[in-house]
Amino acid sequence: MSEACLSETTAFNPVSARRPLSKSPYVAIAAEAMENYKRNTAGVWYNDDADPDDPAGKYAFQRLRDIWFTPGIDPKFRLRRDDKFYAIGSCFARGLENALAKNKIAVESAAPEFAKLQSANKEKSGLGFTNKYNTYSILNELRWSLDPDAVFPLKSIVQLTKTTWCDPHTNPTLNFTDLEETLERRALLQAVTKRVRDCRGVIVTLGLAEVWRDVQADVFVNCTPLDVAYTLKPDAAPLVSKPQPSRYEFHLSSFADNWANLEAIYGLLSQYGHPDVHIVVTVSPVPLMNTFSTMDIVVANNWAKSLLRAVAQEWASAHANVDYFPSYEIVQNSDRTAAWETDLRHVKGAGAQHVMELFLQNYLE
Repeated sequence: MSEACLSETTAFNPVSARRPLSKSPYVAIAAEAMENYKRNTAGVWYNDDADPDDPAGKYAFQRLRDIWFTPGIDPKFRLRRDDKFYAIGSCFARGLENALAKNKIAVESAAPEFAKLQSANKEKSGLGFTNKYNTYSILNELRWSLDPDAVFPLKSIVQLTKTTWCDPHTNPTLNFTDLEETLERRALLQAVTKRVRDCRGVIVTLGLAEVWRDVQADVFVNCTPLDVAYTLKPDAAPLVSKPQPSRYEFHLSSFADNWANLEAIYGLLSQYGHPDVHIVVTVSPVPLMNTFSTMDIVVANNWAKSLLRAVAQEWASAHANVDYFPSYEIVQNSDRTAAWETDLRHVKGAGAQHVMELFLQNYLE
């Protein structure tokens, strides 16, 4: 069992990995800006003389009539088919893993060791256990696995019943089990995460901006704490002592919070990762299931995705080896009936396939 699972937490200060926000992520002289305008074939929304129904039209008001939106993408770099890849983040990261694996590309995050993990829902893969929904949980997983001075906070593990425990830094898709097996799963996850060190291609998928902090352990967790969920829906709770939702506090994370986390992630990957690491950041199009704010869920989702989209662009602009891939825009601007299941939350297989094909076309040599 990993020693990291048996020790108490230690403080982590990402300031040394952080770059201050610049006034403008990109500044160009007039000549360069005009050259951008001339060269960008997807840079104009509308033209009075253009036929809106021209299927070969280059203007946005024409392309947005297609069933599947295909944005103009100008990748900063290309990755090789013999590169190793690591995907971390929300459930959309699992889709990218599948697309890469089907093309016989090594994906270290989809480790064969995870095959033994059985999802509570037998129709779903146990890999969902690895989902990381916010920048805090992505940063936590990387630093616990890569930074020798960072120690996993054992006291954040939550006891559910006399015999079952939960790791709140994972996605609760597996059957709950005893403390020993819970910590064995934690050790496995950290062992696999260490393999990011050998990966030239790292894909980071951002999902949520609403986050929860464990006040007792002083650490942000991956998703809604079960103490909160079971308090709201007591019929779903196991036979357990009374939930303690007051152990947690809810945060609407800021641009600065997420920027600092991404910069700390960049610092970790630069220090401990592949010497020629290239990072592709994207935003999951999957909306929030619910909000703990006072906002309408649609408004809350738009706020969160807008914040994450903006900070992803800022991060990509700050580093030559970080690029933004517009999976969010591809799905949001495709035909709604074609792209979404009836819940308007899950992307249909054909939509996900379109996104993955565009990723492979643009980023693989």
